[in-house]
Amino acid sequence: MTTKRQLHLNAFLMSVGHHEAAWRLPETDPYADLDVEHFKNLARTAERGKLDSVFLADGPVLWNQVGRRPAGVLEPTVVLTALAGATERIGLIATASTTYNEPYNLARRFASLDIVSGGRAGWNIVTTAGLDAARNFNLDHLPAHKERYERAAEFVDVSLKLWDSWADDAVLADKENGVWGDSDKIYPPEHEGRFYRVAGALNVPRSAQGHPVLVQAGSSENGRNFAARYAEAVFTAHQTLADAQEFYDDLKRRAAEHGRDPDHVKILPGIVPVIGSTEAEAREKEAVLNGLIRPEYALPQLADLLGVAPEELRLDEQLPANLPEEDELEGHKSRRTLLVKLGRRENLTVREIIARFGGGRGHLTFAGTPVQVADAIQEWFEAGAADGFNIMPPVLPSSLTEFVDLVVPILQERGLFRTEYTGRTLREHYGLPRPANRRASTPIPV
Repeated sequence: MTTKRQLHLNAFLMSVGHHEAAWRLPETDPYADLDVEHFKNLARTAERGKLDSVFLADGPVLWNQVGRRPAGVLEPTVVLTALAGATERIGLIATASTTYNEPYNLARRFASLDIVSGGRAGWNIVTTAGLDAARNFNLDHLPAHKERYERAAEFVDVSLKLWDSWADDAVLADKENGVWGDSDKIYPPEHEGRFYRVAGALNVPRSAQGHPVLVQAGSSENGRNFAARYAEAVFTAHQTLADAQEFYDDLKRRAAEHGRDPDHVKILPGIVPVIGSTEAEAREKEAVLNGLIRPEYALPQLADLLGVAPEELRLDEQLPANLPEEDELEGHKSRRTLLVKLGRRENLTVREIIARFGGGRGHLTFAGTPVQVADAIQEWFEAGAADGFNIMPPVLPSSLTEFVDLVVPILQERGLFRTEYTGRTLREHYGLPRPANRRASTPIPV
């Protein structure tokens, strides 16, 4: 008897919502980006809906102009540690950069979160684009795209060695003989590579789920290869079913070529659901939000993403014909390609692109009734375009509450989503196996 395939749903939390103008609504708190109680309440709402995880994005740089939207971003593993104490089952995924961290510190931080939460942690691995971030870390230039991914691969390899530097049964706690742990079951990485040298074992034992779930969000050629090799969940952005199907098939194929089970790589596109009791009400909600966007803030960001000067863009005209090619740019390659394809395909003006980008930064924005939102999710899921979705509420907390109370029950009634948690760890929510300790199963040179 085979078990029916079910959706995986994450709640991607961002201050008061993913729409850049959400903070201007009367209902929202413009100070909520620094309020841990706000995030605790959101996590409890997501857990009430039996969602797989909550997810926090991050970057080592001040995002956007501070006039544009709430710009405070608390360090995500600190926030998720607080959420671990406020919840019981829901997974906790944080973003952290391989370009601006060291493997030992980061592996320790995520191992600690994994233990504190009882095995609910996940690491969204990013390489971090943007010269502003580089200049915050003693660099005068942004490392090349290819080099950032090469560094990321070694970073993850070292992290895996660190997480496997304790056997599961290394702690003996033998009071009678006075032996707390078995030193023969500690495996120092003794790693010497191109980018990193890491000698000693981690000072945190292995967690309930072996190590945190590895998540990745890049969709460029380098990003796809990296995801196929390491990722257990992939956050991605697509505007059309056909593009999502191509990505899904391609990444599953690449994972298989690496000797991995494609079912152990969960593909989770982002969706920004604007929900109304009628379709007209949903579209009116979306129009109100888009009407609050200030183009003078959005235009420079769009220009930077496209690799052009802001004065080359005209708000009520379409994109310029001669834009730099993807290969000429170092950062956000896949998102830039998605945006250009969207503008060309739908003949959008720059102003219209800003509105679409302001709602979900290139992710699919869908305005409709709860049934229509559920239908869209089901269509992509059953058409081989997704294993689930990264839910990106446009306004928080209201849009998350609407999704949990109005859309999730429909998916549950259709047998597409769990009605109760059956496991305690994030791996169990995703249907992923607990990884064996590769260091313990491999003879260690003396």
